[in-house]
Order: sequence, then structure tokens, then C-alpha cells
Amino acid sequence: MSEQVERGRGRGEVDDYEQHGGFPVYRAAEDNGGPDFGRLVEALRTIQDLGVSTAPPADVVRQAAEQAEALVALLEPHRVPEGQQPGGRSMGLPGRGSLLMMPWTIEKFDETGVRSTGEFRRFHMGGNGAAHGGTLPLLFDDLFGMVTHAYGRPISRTGYLHVNYRKITPINTQLTVEGQVDRVEGRKTFVSARLVDAEGTLLADCEALMVVLLPGQP
Repeated sequence: MSEQVERGRGRGEVDDYEQHGGFPVYRAAEDNGGPDFGRLVEALRTIQDLGVSTAPPADVVRQAAEQAEALVALLEPHRVPEGQQPGGRSMGLPGRGSLLMMPWTIEKFDETGVRSTGEFRRFHMGGNGAAHGGTLPLLFDDLFGMVTHAYGRPISRTGYLHVNYRKITPINTQLTVEGQVDRVEGRKTFVSARLVDAEGTLLADCEALMVVLLPGQP
């Protein structure tokens, strides 16, 4: 995936891309955080799922709290500045190893677009077996960042994001999201995407404006 990221710059000026506005130049983690980082992230995701789907007795809650606090104490001394952590930079892991992003897997990444597959988990549920409506904009927004990157555009911020909710989006169901650049007007990149199920049924679609940062702009 890291090689795909590098190749995805072909349609933009590399010098402009490297400016990143006011962003530091972040690189993908070369080793996906080491052999056990993916295992840790998946365990933490499962804890998130269990945290919103279990009703343990008081003694189990106490034990779980103690173990969670012990984990915090174990990890706390190893905080690092942004751009040095493997979470969010591990391109070979679902969701790039970020707990914020959906744990989806990128299947296509080139100048024609980006396609990703995965499931919304119990942690993402809004109610009645459906993904929370607020998780879909997050999915699309993250995708559009990759779409503009793959197209070769410099680092951009989201100008607007418009989601059309066509059908209920289920949890624990394999889905596909795919997006592309529709047109470019100066600093503006207009993008769109579709979320479908395994049968190709349209669940949601989205259009957005991504605006290239000016030099020094955060």
C-alpha cells in the first residue's frame, strides 16, 4: 500500500504536494507498527464492540476497569508526537491501524479512484441493527482524503460534505465504498463516492469539495 501511495502522486506537482500547506510531511510506518501492533488494534476494537454490547455484573466491571487502567499505565509512558505513532500510519492494516477510522481494507488506490471494503461493527451501531448515521460521513470523508491523495492533489481540507442516505446501512455486513475525483477547478477538487452492499444495492452516496491548502495554512 505504501508503494501505491507514492505512485498516486502522478497527476499533481510533487513540489506542491510536498509543501502540504502547513502540514509536516508524514510518512507511512514502514513495519505497520511491528508484528503485534495489528493484533493490539484488533483487540482494542473488540473491546470497543464489547463496551457497547455487554452488561457484565459488578465484579466483572470492576475487574475490567482495573485491567483497562493497567493497560493505560502500560502505554502512557510511550506517547509520541503526531506523525510518529503507527496508529493511522500503518497502511497495511485495516483502517491504517487507527481506532477512529473504520477497520476497512483498501482494494484499489490509483488516479482513477479508491475502493475499500469492510463492515460497520457493533461499536458503530446507532440502533436497530443499523450503522449510526454519523459514521457514514466519517467513512466518506476519510475516503475522500485518500481519493485526492491518489489523484496527486496536494493536501486538502474538506470544504463541504453532502451525504444522501438511500437505505439503512447494516452492521456486521460486508460493504464496499468507492470514490473518485469528478473535476478540478484551481484549488478546488470535487469528489463523489457510493456505498453499496454485496448485491450492489446503493446504501448511500456522497459528494464533497476538497480545498487545497495554501502555503503555511493548517
